[in-house]
Amino acid sequence: MTDVCAVGTSGPVERAGGAEPLDLLGVGVGPFNLSLAALGQQVPGLRAEFLERRQGFRWHPGLLIEGATLQVPFLADLVTLADPASPWSFLRFLRERGRLFPFYFQERFHIERAEYDAYCRWVCERLPGLRFGHQVEAVRWSAERGAFEVDYTQLDAQGEAEALGRAYARNVVLGIGTAPYVPEALRPLAEEPTVPVFHSSDYLEHRDRLVEAEHVTVVGSGQSGAEVFLDLLRRRPVGREGLHWLTRSAAFAPMEYSKLGLEHFTPDYTRYFHGLSQEVRDRLVPQQWQLHKAVDHETLAAVHDELYRRTLAGGWPDAVLTPGVGVRTAGRLGGARLELHLEHAEQGVRDRLVTDAVVLATGYAERPAEGILAGLAERLRRDGAGRPLVDEEFRLVLDDPVDGSLFVQNAERHTHGVGAPDLGLAAYRSAVILNALAGEEVYPLPRRTAFTRFGLRGRREASRAAGRSATVGV
Repeated sequence: MTDVCAVGTSGPVERAGGAEPLDLLGVGVGPFNLSLAALGQQVPGLRAEFLERRQGFRWHPGLLIEGATLQVPFLADLVTLADPASPWSFLRFLRERGRLFPFYFQERFHIERAEYDAYCRWVCERLPGLRFGHQVEAVRWSAERGAFEVDYTQLDAQGEAEALGRAYARNVVLGIGTAPYVPEALRPLAEEPTVPVFHSSDYLEHRDRLVEAEHVTVVGSGQSGAEVFLDLLRRRPVGREGLHWLTRSAAFAPMEYSKLGLEHFTPDYTRYFHGLSQEVRDRLVPQQWQLHKAVDHETLAAVHDELYRRTLAGGWPDAVLTPGVGVRTAGRLGGARLELHLEHAEQGVRDRLVTDAVVLATGYAERPAEGILAGLAERLRRDGAGRPLVDEEFRLVLDDPVDGSLFVQNAERHTHGVGAPDLGLAAYRSAVILNALAGEEVYPLPRRTAFTRFGLRGRREASRAAGRSATVGV
């Protein structure tokens, strides 16, 4: 098996001046657009292409730490929750690899991240219509063609421009994903290639260097931060751990993983959230951080177990865990060390921390699409905060002169809630988009998905209320 999946280096089906426009063109090939491509293969007559700037598919390669698992069950694969009989399911992947019985006897509901990555690469190695090494530059509306005009650059194996191209599609879906977020205070250091300040997304690439460092600081208390801290802790000698784990959060908190709590990741809650006013939605999202930004119970327990094991000979491990602390500023100290200036939110106390390396487990931010969509900027309708409006079917709201649909994946948290980046809703959202494209229910979807009844008003009434309260501008 190769390290990456690299399929379809030729250009899209339709180039400028060519044949009929595509029915759908996808920008980006991450898990969400890969889900759409896989489910789209079962839609008769659908002509679709997906362009990705990278040379192959890899899913968070820097965080494929041995033993690290997904936070969703294996049924949250690319297709199963919309089409359990799909040839692109995780169970089909296991059968093709001759691993179905070992998986059955393993009795694990949550698979390792590395296995999910291998599964996605298995899909993209076999799925037609995926074009890697194609970087989309711009998306415009062509009234003459009655289609979106998509300019792209074909890249060689080194990422250098090799050729320019143009494709037309009646509909476009943006699945450009997220980018590692680096706090402003640490950005100058992180941008210096010789300074050991790394985002957790690149952890494995730098792990050997971090293990050798005398002292390492991990910033951020989400799942990635916990996994990085635990991995470093296990690899360092007892009594000479030299680790500091700090976070702005008030505690190293467990993920909300109760069965009723998980119903916030159902289509029922997504519909409810979409029907709320912008003001209420903006208030809710930060309050729900423990649904998706905390640490699973097993990882927190493993951290505590490892720390406890290191006390058996007497004494405490050289590892400090400090919640409620933010990094105000940071800089270099002498030729090799780093100095972080800290502030404790509750105490109002400031201090400094000298360290040799920093891992930023500070999460991800939606990758901005303004550059790609510059030619459509005047057609995009926006809310009071200037964000694009997204309708219930994941379609950007455009002015009437545009007849086609421009969908988004994992760029709609402000309109659809905490489930936007969740893998468990990938197949459902793909099915919604494909049904919208077909104008019929190609994939039958459940009318109810939660025992919880969110809200007192019906779905239609809530949607009308949200429409009346929204501030819309062009």
